[in-house]
Amino acid sequence: MTFILGLTGSIGMGKSTTAAMFLGHGVPVHDADAAVHRLYRGEAAGLIEAAFPGTTGDEGVDRQKLSAAVLGKPEALRRLEAIVHPLVRREEERFLASCRQAGAWLAVLDIPLLFETGGDGRCDAVLVVTADPDIQKARVMARPGMTEERFAMIHVKQMPDAEKRRRAHFLVDTGRGFAAAKAQVASIVRALAGRPGRPRSQEGTTC
Repeated sequence: MTFILGLTGSIGMGKSTTAAMFLGHGVPVHDADAAVHRLYRGEAAGLIEAAFPGTTGDEGVDRQKLSAAVLGKPEALRRLEAIVHPLVRREEERFLASCRQAGAWLAVLDIPLLFETGGDGRCDAVLVVTADPDIQKARVMARPGMTEERFAMIHVKQMPDAEKRRRAHFLVDTGRGFAAAKAQVASIVRALAGRPGRPRSQEGTTC
């Protein structure tokens, strides 16, 4: 039975880098953000245009226009999530089905809002990627187009890092440098080797 490890962390913590380290160990990883990008260029575009007219173009969803349409508007954000989340979940289910068919002993679900959306209940264990607040902010503010206001709005939507760490089964501290984080990931892979995931029903939920 494939062991499902949820991987999460607040913006700027180094989650993508950590996910790549698992890939380096041959562990399959489902990237929820990448799934959203694919859906915005395909299946979700028409649905989003119908709900938020003028937010799409020839390349699919215009993320800047969509962000302007929902930022600071809780009801609009809930409408968007109602469209996108079921589609992302279906992609996740397909990924896990392929992992089971391939006999993978471990699979990682890279989900930024894992705790916030209740996704941790679908996993056998959760890894939280963390770093000191000063390091986090410096990384985020170095991103193109990032502003203090935008960072604050993203930050407030996410569960506090301290609470995530409290609820985690494993931690990877990327603030200590790449080599240290890589060693932490290797240790987690060793710790989970041979550990079976819990049995799951076949009624559509896969983790």
